[in-house]
Amino acid sequence: MFVKICGVTRALDARAAVDAGADAIGLNFWPRSKRFIADGAAAVAAVVRGHALLVGVFVNPSAAEVAAADVDVVQLHGDETPDFGRALGRRLWRAVRVAGPDSLRELEAWRGVAEAFLLDSATPGYGGSGQAFDWTLARSLDARVIVAGGLTPDNVGAALRAARPWGCDVAGGVERAPGIKDHERMARFIQAARAEEL
Repeated sequence: MFVKICGVTRALDARAAVDAGADAIGLNFWPRSKRFIADGAAAVAAVVRGHALLVGVFVNPSAAEVAAADVDVVQLHGDETPDFGRALGRRLWRAVRVAGPDSLRELEAWRGVAEAFLLDSATPGYGGSGQAFDWTLARSLDARVIVAGGLTPDNVGAALRAARPWGCDVAGGVERAPGIKDHERMARFIQAARAEEL
């Protein structure tokens, strides 16, 4: 089970996540996010490199903004088009806001452009609400799916059993405050997610 810890803003939290076994660390480059990483991206990257994927989270960025980010994977959460994603020439994950089965039609437009799809709840804004969606909607998708939204160490097992995804993503469910990770909760989350592989 692929596990991404998102919204990391401090190098010490990145180190704890990597030590606990995280496969990817997410850095939020959207200025309006409460987990926006302003000046600490290089310090986090230095800790993560060689140990986990570094994923840059963007909302309606310019191509120049994406090009300037020293990340392994670009994760798009806004109103970007597949043509924009294709033109970036980068490894790409597409976030899809799930309100119901019809929301999943977006995956078709992005096939061949995005290597994975992060499914999050359809709440106002561009994700990060901490709300869950109907995880069973992900179960039958013929795609590499990452479930997100409202996950915690206590419910991630149920989410993974319902969705049967490739991976899972958590931000607020392992925090003491926005952008400040709780190291014990991160470790418990990763352990619970890994248990679903048994």
